[in-house]
Amino acid sequence: MRRREFIALLGSATGVWPLPARAQQPAAVRRVGVLINLFEHDLEAQRLLTAFREELARLGWVEGRNLRIDYRWASGDVTRIRTLAKELVQLSPDIIVGYATPSIVNLRQETDSIPIVFLSVTDPVGQGLVESLAHPGGNITGFAVFEFSLGAKWLAALRQIAPNLKRVTTIFNPKTAPYYPLYLRAIEKAASSLDVEAIAIEIHDESEIEGAINTLAREPDSGLIAMPDSFNMTHRQTIIASAGQYRLPAIYYFPLFASDGGLISYGPDETDMFRRTAGYVDRILKGAKAGDLPVQQPTNFRLVINLKTAKALGITVPAALLAGADEVIE
Repeated sequence: MRRREFIALLGSATGVWPLPARAQQPAAVRRVGVLINLFEHDLEAQRLLTAFREELARLGWVEGRNLRIDYRWASGDVTRIRTLAKELVQLSPDIIVGYATPSIVNLRQETDSIPIVFLSVTDPVGQGLVESLAHPGGNITGFAVFEFSLGAKWLAALRQIAPNLKRVTTIFNPKTAPYYPLYLRAIEKAASSLDVEAIAIEIHDESEIEGAINTLAREPDSGLIAMPDSFNMTHRQTIIASAGQYRLPAIYYFPLFASDGGLISYGPDETDMFRRTAGYVDRILKGAKAGDLPVQQPTNFRLVINLKTAKALGITVPAALLAGADEVIE
């Protein structure tokens, strides 16, 4: 074989040989950061993240194969969130998911280029996180929870379950629930129409919870509303225990409160929201821009009633309220 023919043959062969090799190379691993203002050992947090990962896997993103997820847990400590947000941004992930308002506020301060998807954020437009719900702009979008009419619904449910209710106290941490005035206005308006006194108490650390609930319980015919707030979520066991100790009818936002022994909860289905968040992560990893994806609102709400707790408090739950419950714990 002539030298020129041999070189031509070798050239044509090398054009073929790499094809199987290229086919066998693993897909590029994409990186997702998650900043969540809960405790890592919190069973509810792990359940929600399991739903998130399962939906990602259904969409083709599997940890250890083509996806890496870096978690940062703030454990309810708002002073740590900025440090954790900075850590995640320095990892240069393809996208960051943030749970609750403090996480997104701090992530926004750290980056205006890495796409961010939020969930459980109240009033993202009012807080200046996005330009509008339909067209967020910038690098942020997600799933909001700002059904302020919930305030009236919580009070109405409390009144049903405690017909003699004369005053209701709402507890929240202003640092983790900066949107609190919006809910308070709805509660106060509903309280006025029902001839119920509405009181608001700011809670800044766990040590203040029992004292606030104890003060409330000194007045007869009182009830408690725990505002949607990552602080309240993190310290839910203390809130539930104190409400039970002082025999206060209480209503909560997160279904886990009722599952953990709270009397009643009504709010968005967060498991559904975590699954839908995975859908946005998938779209952005495939090329969509966060600012082009509309901010979505909750579509599923759940009413959960704990009859065991009602019995312990000496409360008879009206049949009409039971009939509308999505889950009854006995």
